[in-house]
Amino acid sequence: EKLSKEIGQVIVGQEETVRLLLTAIFCQGHCLLVGVPGLAKTLLIQTIADALDLDFNRIQFTPDLMPSDIVGSETLDKDRNFRFIKGPVFANIILADEINRTPPKTQSALLESMQEFAVTVAGEKHKLAKPFFVLATQNPIEQEGTYPLPEAQLDRFMFMVFLDYPSYDEELTIVKNTTSDKKNSVKEVITADEILYFQQLVRRVPVADNVIEYAVGLVHKTRPQTERASEQANNFLDWGAGPRASQNLILAAKCNAIINGKYSPDIEDVKAVSTAV
Repeated sequence: EKLSKEIGQVIVGQEETVRLLLTAIFCQGHCLLVGVPGLAKTLLIQTIADALDLDFNRIQFTPDLMPSDIVGSETLDKDRNFRFIKGPVFANIILADEINRTPPKTQSALLESMQEFAVTVAGEKHKLAKPFFVLATQNPIEQEGTYPLPEAQLDRFMFMVFLDYPSYDEELTIVKNTTSDKKNSVKEVITADEILYFQQLVRRVPVADNVIEYAVGLVHKTRPQTERASEQANNFLDWGAGPRASQNLILAAKCNAIINGKYSPDIEDVKAVSTAV
């Protein structure tokens, strides 16, 4: 509640998006925000980073960005020894801005960090500090000069969240707030240690077998030409969701339950996160 209130001082509306972003963070997941320009995607992520006492780096993805610009590179120091210079991925929160504007080779530089929480440079593995999240933005229009994310990378994101235009009243408030000399600052609400504690807490939440069966059944229905496939899946889908979707449904449902004051998730919690997963 404190986090949402603090974020709400800068971000007008978008309560559902904020809830899903915080859910991903407490589940140790990554989140992809998709929306047209000007919907405050970047501002939202920066505001969340300000409310969490964490290191934050923004990477602006461009067609000429190289993998070494993200993970870092080895350089010769004055004594002629190789020394690893850390890239911007070495932070707690990474904002990958307009991630689909860079070629797949550079996009894939994030893959290892998202899955293994480490990067390998010149055969040496470098661990990333925890907590670690990649919050990426993607522009669904202007497809010229963009590179669709590879399926393997899309699969690493726990949620894909679509941002919509604000309502008329929300836009009135946004314009009033952003065209005056008033500055809204955000206080730090949660520390890194508290986030790590909450991540462990989410994993300790018990789940009834029928809820797990519901989540796994839901995922199986998306797989065309399998015994549990739905008619829509057979007619309209080439590929269904993988096992990671089942894991994410249960993890996110656990977090959704305890955010709403419940001791254990039910089927409604799975439904609440299923679209984003």
